[in-house]
Amino acid sequence: MNQPDPVIENKLTAARTKLILDKPFLGALVLRLPLQEADPAWCPTTGTDARKFYYNPEFIDALKPAETQFILAHEALHCALSHFARREHRVKHRWDLACDYAINPILIEEGLTPPPGILVLKQYDGMSAEEIYPLIADNDMSETLDQHLYDKEDQFAEGGQDSSDNPLDNEDQGNKPPEPEEKSSKDNSGGGSSGEQEKDPLGSGQQEFDENAGGSEAPPPPLDQAEAEELSIQWQQRMAGAAQQAQQAGKLSGVMKRLVDKLLQPNLPWRMLLARYMTAVARDDYSYTRPSTRRGDPAIFPTLKSAEINVLVALDVSGSVSDKELRECLSEINAIKGQMRARITLVPCDSEIIEGFPQVFEPWEEVTLPDTLLGGGTTDFRPVFNWISQQDTPPNTMVYFTDGMGQFPQQANFPVIWLIKGKAQVPWGQRVQLNS
Repeated sequence: MNQPDPVIENKLTAARTKLILDKPFLGALVLRLPLQEADPAWCPTTGTDARKFYYNPEFIDALKPAETQFILAHEALHCALSHFARREHRVKHRWDLACDYAINPILIEEGLTPPPGILVLKQYDGMSAEEIYPLIADNDMSETLDQHLYDKEDQFAEGGQDSSDNPLDNEDQGNKPPEPEEKSSKDNSGGGSSGEQEKDPLGSGQQEFDENAGGSEAPPPPLDQAEAEELSIQWQQRMAGAAQQAQQAGKLSGVMKRLVDKLLQPNLPWRMLLARYMTAVARDDYSYTRPSTRRGDPAIFPTLKSAEINVLVALDVSGSVSDKELRECLSEINAIKGQMRARITLVPCDSEIIEGFPQVFEPWEEVTLPDTLLGGGTTDFRPVFNWISQQDTPPNTMVYFTDGMGQFPQQANFPVIWLIKGKAQVPWGQRVQLNS
């Protein structure tokens, strides 16, 4: 392939320099991706394999300078957010769309100018790719503007269907997502190839910048699991360093600070978090029973013991949460209570507690819902808390499964876990994100 066009290279270099000066956090991330001209046959626009920024010179030539900054930052954020390591069981096409829907609103809010054809939906503002993914229809034929070259084609799904073992990753068939406001019309032809992947000359995942390396004849092969895990750690470190430098310079925006704070916090699946909180409540008492003398220690030490706990499970049946999702939540509750002695009080509620409830299930009983459950009104959380206030003793903990859009009471004097579907926030209590 011919040497890179110096005019295009200068345009990209100028865009990077502008980012470094105006938005040093993004600029520092962009600098981590060496520029590599690519063959237009497989790269009609731009792309990344989490190691380089690949570009079609004709596409870059058609962009305005501000749009060039956007596309550079877009590829860098794919890497900084470790989208190449977070797909797991998900269908590649839907995951690619979810990643772009997550990134583009961030860059727009940061004040960058998007090029034509990017994927944007206001409904997804502030949501992660994991939250957006189940809201995208299986047959959504939208296309990303760029090439996600780091990922393999689907191995566990056939015919575009998600073979996820997480039933909450599948949106109800009756809930049709809105059509994207803007779609790209190009063919997304990224993927694997037989080409050799460039070795890291520094042996550390950080490649030397070679602005005159020439074009890339074939697309890079997708990352294997070990490469993805190693690069994910490196990009987290790069992101933390870039944020620190930008903050010291007084140029870390609120948008980027929130993004960094969220990403550097532990991100655990909701099932694991729910189990952790419930089991923590169960192990809240001590026993001073004398241990066996065969242990060789006559001292008596307090040890934690697991006593029966009372858990109240409230279900939002206002219509914003599907029956399928309610039953999946109860299935998880049953799985967790099987590991402890938990007495469950079940309280479905919309604007008031549903007739026939509360119902109490002993530790040896399975928590179930009737085949037909009335509801569908507005959401008000207060009736459940009012009922609790009339009881002799409050529950040891409470789990409220909802979309978070309703009337909240004053803060309770017992632990409350809000299991949230969607992006609504809660004024108090422990919030656990469902769509992850």
